[in-house]
Amino acid sequence: MPSLLLTVFFLQIFVHLINKVGATTINELLWVLFNRFPTSTSRAANEQMALKREVVRLKREMGAVSAQDEFTKWAKLRRQHDKAEAEFNKKSNDTQSVRSKFDTAITALRWILTTGVRIYLQFYYSKQPLFWIPEGWLPGYVEWTLSFPRAPRGSVSIQIWQLACSSVIAMVSEAVVAGLKLRERDALPGGKGKGAPMGMRSGGGEKKEL
Repeated sequence: MPSLLLTVFFLQIFVHLINKVGATTINELLWVLFNRFPTSTSRAANEQMALKREVVRLKREMGAVSAQDEFTKWAKLRRQHDKAEAEFNKKSNDTQSVRSKFDTAITALRWILTTGVRIYLQFYYSKQPLFWIPEGWLPGYVEWTLSFPRAPRGSVSIQIWQLACSSVIAMVSEAVVAGLKLRERDALPGGKGKGAPMGMRSGGGEKKEL
């Protein structure tokens, strides 16, 4: 069943990439993309940024005005600052509430697409042999292990195939990362061949006759 083999393999790659990038980073990227669409949250985010700039501007103007010498002007700026700050805090709380719901929805969707799909495949195809091992190639206890928990004896179960895929993907990923680090180190000035032992010059030479 090649289609199921490939499905499990690519699913494990997808899970590995998500784990490497990190849930927080993914949520942040999706939130930024979501706010690029003309939605209520994008408008609220733009209004929040405008209010933040206004609060900073008014605070600077208040700092440049003496509260004793120009009390009337300072008091007016203070009222404008307090009003803008209150509106900013309200917008910030509203945006944070929407962001919390957004993160919860993305987390649930990510769980369904990764862990949920894996659990479904393991349960639905638990008795399905993914491929058969030629008879007599492996000892009986190894055949039993490869068919664990419910696949026919002498076959490889989906659970074992998922474990094998995740192990191979992790090893290949570590090898690729290590190779990129070595290449980056060699690309640095003086990085290539750094630490190689220097050849010793021979101290002996031909004797000069006096």
